Amino acid sequence: MTELAIHVRTTAAGPVVELAGALDHDSFSRLRELLPELRLQAGRQLVVDLAGVTFCDSSGISALIAARNHALAARAVLVLAAVPGHISRILGIVGLDRVFPAYPTAQAAEAAWTPS
Repeated sequence: MTELAIHVRTTAAGPVVELAGALDHDSFSRLRELLPELRLQAGRQLVVDLAGVTFCDSSGISALIAARNHALAARAVLVLAAVPGHISRILGIVGLDRVFPAYPTAQAAEAAWTPS
């Protein structure tokens, strides 16, 4: 598997976490450990950009759920961007496609955000 690379950038809508590589049992803890460091504000959003994710197992899905819970605790929202087909299929099978709003790109997610 490919090691997970994580890049965080800040936008007016909130942080964008760009992931590349495998989001799996060996790497999911890196994303979970990053969550408390993110500056989330009420009414903002946390975008997780999955464009570069080559593999995702149940541990990776668990990390996405943890990110959503972290955002909700801050009264923010989590959205996914550039979800690859293999991950979209998994989300659909387990019903999480109805839990995670998704956009074709991180820029589209940022453009869709409206201040509350």
